[in-house]
Amino acid sequence: MDTFLNILKIVIGFILLIKGADFFVDGASAVAAKLGVPELVIGLTIVALGTSAPEAAVSLSAAIKGNNGISIGNVVGSNIMNVLVILGLTAVIRTLTVKRATVRVDIPVMIGATVLMILWGMINGKLIRVTGIIFLAIMVAYLIYLVWYSKHADISDEGEHVKDIKGWLIPIFIVGGVAAIIFGSNIAVEGASGIAKLFGVSDRVIGLTIVAFGTSLPELMTSLTAARKGCVDIAIGNIVGSNLFNILFILGMTSTIIELPYISKGTNFTVDGLVALGAAVLLFLLVLPKKELGRKGGLLMLLGYTGYFIYLLV
Repeated sequence: MDTFLNILKIVIGFILLIKGADFFVDGASAVAAKLGVPELVIGLTIVALGTSAPEAAVSLSAAIKGNNGISIGNVVGSNIMNVLVILGLTAVIRTLTVKRATVRVDIPVMIGATVLMILWGMINGKLIRVTGIIFLAIMVAYLIYLVWYSKHADISDEGEHVKDIKGWLIPIFIVGGVAAIIFGSNIAVEGASGIAKLFGVSDRVIGLTIVAFGTSLPELMTSLTAARKGCVDIAIGNIVGSNLFNILFILGMTSTIIELPYISKGTNFTVDGLVALGAAVLLFLLVLPKKELGRKGGLLMLLGYTGYFIYLLV
């Protein structure tokens, strides 16, 4: 009976994820069309913030409950999976063209934020209130840049794939889509964890695989759906924006509330942080020559995550 219920949870969860992603991407692309804002900006803001909700909830909740290490681990782990697994899978399915602004600004900012997190953590051993204030200040500066970019970018080649959605329905599509994505990912993770426990899989392995994948399911479904619908800028912006929100906003907000250990007794995120940096640099190097991420690049990313996963298990 337990097995049946867990399988049912997984099925229901993925149905909610798929339909929620459909509504969310349609709503987000409709916002871009109606406001005359580039889809990349929508992907870097509304979509990124929406799909980062699980990470935000986990990190803030963990910090409040005193499980400080989980906050950094959740963000770093999600950022690694976002780039290597989600963009990797998306690129294998469909070649992703990348805007010049993303290559010149957005990805370098993501790399810079990751470097700042690593250096601060390695030098001070923890992220403190000052760290959080600096992260949040950079986030504000980046959002100001996005406002400027939205007013100067050429969007003449966008909007052909956008559904004609009435204005009052757009918030329902976006909010309802996010709610379905988050609720669906939670149910799917519960079902998968239940089945894993029935087969005697350890909590450590479950945490490193199912739970980590579960918090990244919103990004996965949103990017895959966006790519399938031709909203490539939303697919790329979703991942880059989510990673920026994870470090600058989530860690920034959390470290202003409570100190977050980076290197301490029983906690050391040095290797994981460097892997996150390596993933960001790899993305930059892959898209730099032709401003696109193709199947070979996607396979290389998936191979990279396989190596990291083996390291975690060993």
